[in-house]
Formats: sequence, C-alpha cells, structure tokens
Amino acid sequence: MNRWLPFEWIAALRFLGEGRMQTAFILGGITIGVGVIVFMSAMLAGLQTNFIKRVLTSQPQIQLLPPEEVARPLRFDPGVIEGALVQKPSQRILSIDQWQSIAVAMRARPDVVVVAPTASGSALAVRGDASRSISITGMEPEQYFRIVRVPDYLVAGEARLGTDDILVGTELAKDLGAGVGDKLNVTTANGSGRILTITGIFDFGNKAANGRNTYVALRTAQSLLNLIGGVTTIDMTVTDTYAAEDIARDIAAVVPVEADSWITTNAQFFTAVRAQQTSNTLIRLFVGISVAFGIAAVLVVSVIQRSKDIGILRAMGASRGRILRVFLIQGGVLGLFGSLLGSAAGAGALILWHHLLRQVDGSELFPLILEPSLFVAAALLATLTGVVAGLAPAVRAASIDPVEAIRG
Repeated sequence: MNRWLPFEWIAALRFLGEGRMQTAFILGGITIGVGVIVFMSAMLAGLQTNFIKRVLTSQPQIQLLPPEEVARPLRFDPGVIEGALVQKPSQRILSIDQWQSIAVAMRARPDVVVVAPTASGSALAVRGDASRSISITGMEPEQYFRIVRVPDYLVAGEARLGTDDILVGTELAKDLGAGVGDKLNVTTANGSGRILTITGIFDFGNKAANGRNTYVALRTAQSLLNLIGGVTTIDMTVTDTYAAEDIARDIAAVVPVEADSWITTNAQFFTAVRAQQTSNTLIRLFVGISVAFGIAAVLVVSVIQRSKDIGILRAMGASRGRILRVFLIQGGVLGLFGSLLGSAAGAGALILWHHLLRQVDGSELFPLILEPSLFVAAALLATLTGVVAGLAPAVRAASIDPVEAIRG
C-alpha cells in the first residue's frame, strides 16, 4: 500500500511509527484537549437549551401592554404653566385600546406564530382563615397554552378552565391548605369577588411564581377586574426567538402599545449566558494553545533526532519543499487522529455525566446534545492546529544543511 503513497506521506508515517513513545504522548495530549473542548461545548449547549426552554415555556416571547399613563402640567395662559411639581399617577388597570384590531394585525405578521389576549391583575385569595395576595391571568386556553405551557407543569388535576375554575401553583396551594376540587374566594380591589374551584396545581420550578401566579378563563378575569370586553396584555410567540427584541421594537414603532420581549425581561439570564460563553471560549483557546505547543515540541525533538536522516534525504535529492511537507503532514496526522480519539472520549464522558447528574426529582439536568457539526469542527480545528504547530519544526528541518547533518 505504501508504494501508492507520495514520498512525503511515507516518510511522515515512518517517522511517527519509529517514535512510538513520542507519538503516543502527543496523541494522549491531543485526545485530552479535544475531549475537554467537546465535553464543555456540548454541555454548555445542553444547559443553554434547557435554560431557554424553561424561560420560553413559562412566559411569552413578546408582550404588548397599554402605554404608561403620564401626568402633564395644566396650561391656563399661553406661556404660563401651573403646578411645576407633577407627581406620577398611580397606574390603573387599563385595557389595550382597540385590542381586537391589534390582535388581528399581529396574527397577519409573518414573523408572529401565536397571539393570545390576556387580562391580568392582582387579587386576594381566601380559604377559611388563610389569605394570600395573588396575580390572576385570564386567557383563552387554546391559544395561551401554546405560549405558556402550563399543562406541561401540572402536578395534580387537569388544565381545565371553565367560568368558575382556577389553576394555582404548588406554593399557593400549600399556603392555603388547598387541593384539587377545593374552593377559593377570590376578590379584587374594586370589590368584585367570585368563588372559584381549583382544577389543577402546577409547579414552574420557581417558588415565587408557584406562590403567586394563578390562571382563570378570560371572561372570569374580565369580570373580576372590571374589564368587560377588555384585555391588559397581548402575549405572542415569534418565528425567531432570538429576534424577539427587534420584532418588539418594530411593533412598538407602528402600534400604540408598549412591547416587551423576553430578551429584555431576562437581561440577567443573557448576561450569565454570555459569561458562560466567554469562559468556555477562553478555556478552549488555552487548551488549543497547549495542544499546539505540545505538537510543536514533539516535532522539534523529532527534527533534532532525525537530523542525519534528513541530511541523507536532502543529499539523495529530496527538495526543501518535500522535507517541509513531511513534518507538516506529521502535525496534521497527529491532530486528526488525536481529534477522533478526543471526540470519542469527550462524547463518552458527556453521556456518562448526563446519566449520573440528575435533578432532585430524577429528571435530566440538561438535554444531551451531540451535534455532528461539533465533531467535524473539532476534527478540522485539531488538524489545522497540528499543521500550524508543525510549521516551525518543518521550516527548521527544511533548512538543514545536508553536509553538516551527515557529519554531525
């Protein structure tokens, strides 16, 4: 088979075979380096996917709200302003003006997937001697549950919302000593009240949300909040989740509403994600540099040890270019095989870690994501690193004087 290979490949493979110990050490180093890169990249991708999934399934990607009320000074005479000190007014529960036409316009947009009008406000839930302040969200389940997947988080009961039904969180149910089928007396600040039956209990994995958030039918919330026929927000999902901020700005520019995206409301989350990405990039960079220096060191030693061999090859007519390619091929081969072994080791370690690391309830901490593009990128990067690392030793080998090498 060797007779079909070019001279450079035959010499490179033979040099690697003769220095088995050195080759084994550098392959081990590359394997560890690539394994660390693959393991950390895949785990970070899984954690980010899990975080984003939890965020996007428990809140809308874009939320339209009525404009904030602003107090303005009174003007009696031209150029004369009465009341220099103007206090900000308390924000009342307001309905979005002409929300039906806005909802129709949003559904017509090609970048919007789901539109769900909601009526939200504060209320007091009473059961016996216990009472808790709650936030009620009235909606149409068919649309809203496609945005906030409340049924996926149910731990008891079912996601049924009739006129007199309510869904509550686990913390609220515990504080009120209530369960599925029990009654709650829900009253609002305007004096409206209603007896509602708990049909389901959910767990968002957030103690504050489980203790305050509740869900009722849209008509029920409108009646309690004195918003007959009105809604306080329009919740939406979009085709590109990461473009939600740009879409929200575009909507706010053409529609008389405030538009908040999930990117704005989760700014701290994105800061943490960016910090993770920066740390991961730096770790991969330093690991890659370490691998490159390891390859270069081994090839430099190989050049010194094989100075006579190189001198003989040069004396037999081997050109400087051929000698140069011999050591570049060695670096590339080391990088390629090391990346294959490292990818397998990194994937195996990730699968084992994913199996052992579990949440309290036994569910997976992060989804296992092993994309083929990650392994292809690792192989290409490691091979390129090997070639670049072999450049300096290759130049040194190509510049050896054959006469001095043979004498020495």
